[in-house]
Amino acid sequence: MKNKESKLTEFSGKNILITGGTGSIGLGLIMELIKHKPRAIRIFTNDENSIFETRRIIGNNPIFTFMMGDVRDRDRLNLAIRNADIVFHAAAMKHVDICEQNPFDAVKTNVIGTSNILETALLEDVSKFILISTDKATNPTSTLGASKLLAERLTAKASSYRGRGKTIFAIVRFGNVIGSRGSVFQIFLEQVRKGLPITVTDKRMTRFIMSIPEAASLILKITHIAKDGEIFILKMPSVRITELARGILDVYNNRYDANRTKISPIRISTAREGERFHEYLISPSEIPFCHDLGNMYKISREINKKKISVQQFGSETAPKISQEKLHKIINELLDEFSY
Repeated sequence: MKNKESKLTEFSGKNILITGGTGSIGLGLIMELIKHKPRAIRIFTNDENSIFETRRIIGNNPIFTFMMGDVRDRDRLNLAIRNADIVFHAAAMKHVDICEQNPFDAVKTNVIGTSNILETALLEDVSKFILISTDKATNPTSTLGASKLLAERLTAKASSYRGRGKTIFAIVRFGNVIGSRGSVFQIFLEQVRKGLPITVTDKRMTRFIMSIPEAASLILKITHIAKDGEIFILKMPSVRITELARGILDVYNNRYDANRTKISPIRISTAREGERFHEYLISPSEIPFCHDLGNMYKISREINKKKISVQQFGSETAPKISQEKLHKIINELLDEFSY
């Protein structure tokens, strides 16, 4: 009972800062956090238009404060973080091709920006700091992955600068969050709506997937159990990208255009620079420190003496999502992305 009460009060009455707060993960976090009655949620973003859109979605609750700024601006972060209890760092450049074309900017945002918010969190002595990362940080082959790996390393080692402070640092590593802004789901859906071919870069390509509510719920759970310097990874099913494309076609046609004769074909194109066929949740060097927590993995500084199955670590060999669950997720997303 004590544990349950602790969970319910983890965020109650707290001041919470979310960087990248108007993004898909940020919005998912807001929706989950308001259930726990925090004192204030500060929504930090460098996108004025997204503030307008987010305010339209979540309303004008007095606990929300929208803050314009950039994680590259240390002085702005010093002001944004004042009296914050918990920081969720979701701000990042997140697209492989954009990061490849703009590597200097990817480093400034994903690495230097993370360093900036970590330093301000240490100086403000916040209670908990959670970095939102990606499976592309595992054995990175892209600028995005390499920059997020550095962000993970900075966060995992931040406590060495803590001194007598109390801040607990942790990392959440995700696969593809289906339905997030700029995700393959949005791209495929737009192509289907226009009757264009769905473009898949390679028929062998697989990805780990999870929904926005799953991601947000996991982040809050991890905030509660984090001890310091750990990386948490949800056990996610994987999907072959061609199957995701077919699933979107099937659900969309059954829902909107059951009688239409023109069905969007699936066209195979070519992989983009830095893009890989499969993703990996955990790197070989992390396996000795990986602990199975049931519905998630935890990478800590402690060696795990128990053998652990590595089948679920790669999107090629991990259990595939069932067609039933995939169609259910797609239907739920179509409710949000109304036609």
